[in-house]
This record gives sequence, C-alpha cells and structure tokens, in this order.
Amino acid sequence: MEIAEVVKTRSTCTRRQVGAVIVKEKQILTTGYNGAPKGIGHCDTRGCPKAQMNIPSGQGHELCIALHAEQNAIVQASYHGISIKDSIMYVTTKPCILCAKMCINAGVRKIIYKGDYPDDLSTELLEEAGVELIKFN
Repeated sequence: MEIAEVVKTRSTCTRRQVGAVIVKEKQILTTGYNGAPKGIGHCDTRGCPKAQMNIPSGQGHELCIALHAEQNAIVQASYHGISIKDSIMYVTTKPCILCAKMCINAGVRKIIYKGDYPDDLSTELLEEAGVELIKFN
C-alpha cells in the first residue's frame, strides 16, 4: 500500500489522487495513477470538466478526462503483454463500478483498498464475482 501511496503522487487529477499496484506472487507487475490518456492535456493544466459542472464525486464518470488508477494499471499490463489473472490489486481508494468491472474481467482475484468511495454497486459486483475486497487498516 505504501507503494500505491507513492504512485498516486504522479496523478494529474485536481479532485482526487489515486494510486494502484498490481501484484502477483509477491512481484509488482504494474502500477497506475489517475490521469489523462497519452497525448491528451491533463486536468491540472486544462481544468476539470466535472469540477466546472459541479458534478459530485462518484458521478459523471463519462465526463472525466482521466482514466482511473485501476484502469491505467490494467491497461499497462495489457500494453506490455503481462497477464494479471489471479493477481492482487492494492489501491488507495475503493474501486468505482467501472473499475470493478474491469478488475473482474481482467482476473484480479483480490483488491485491498485504503480509502472509501461512494459506490455501493461496485462492492456488490465484486462480491458476486468472487473477488475478495479487503479494507486496509
């Protein structure tokens, strides 16, 4: 989790910094933080559309320029041809519904998270899919 905390400092999100680390067999496979896609201006320089529209946290995901930390960690694994099946994800904030669905389909078997996020449906789906969800103390 300490590594995820360091990774989140790379975030360019003006509303919330999140870091993720995917681990398998005690080896770090990938990391991710929330930020804009490659080649796209980041919110810390262009402004946050959700903030400008006063959209609360946990809503309006489709209006956010950035990918979430979990998404970027999964995409990095794919980009580099790394299987994350049966892996563990450490993330500084509980995954949203979009990230939960990606984790399920990517084969992440356990998610250890530190901070809460206002999305009960993500918890419900992760539990139904058999993904272990653990709050870090």
